[in-house]
Amino acid sequence: MNKRIILTASFFGVVAVLLGAFGAHGLKALIDAPSLEIWQKGVDYQFYHTFALLYLSTFARYRNKLINIAYFCFTFGIVLFSGSLYLMATRSISHLGFTEFIGPLTPIGGLLFVLGWIMLFFAAFKDK
Repeated sequence: MNKRIILTASFFGVVAVLLGAFGAHGLKALIDAPSLEIWQKGVDYQFYHTFALLYLSTFARYRNKLINIAYFCFTFGIVLFSGSLYLMATRSISHLGFTEFIGPLTPIGGLLFVLGWIMLFFAAFKDK
């Protein structure tokens, strides 16, 4: 479990750095300022929850069910929340037809983030 959490966090961390650099240097001339802010919000929240995953790995040695739930909430929260923001920010250049329907995924990802933090709270509370 600990190894899986660290590998997942490492992957999301690398992707966040790459997407942040791409947004700052590659997208700047291609999308408008509000879309660039949406992109940056996705990168920010991906970073926040990458660090949450890394912290979560310190609890993984206890094999607590709450840690496992928090792991899945943070992981799928990143995919849904940040992923939907990346797609919405680039819809003007990607011309993908389904991007207008992904708006509801963002709050679902946000809810998963909240649930992940709640699970982490209870895991820490249960820790002896």
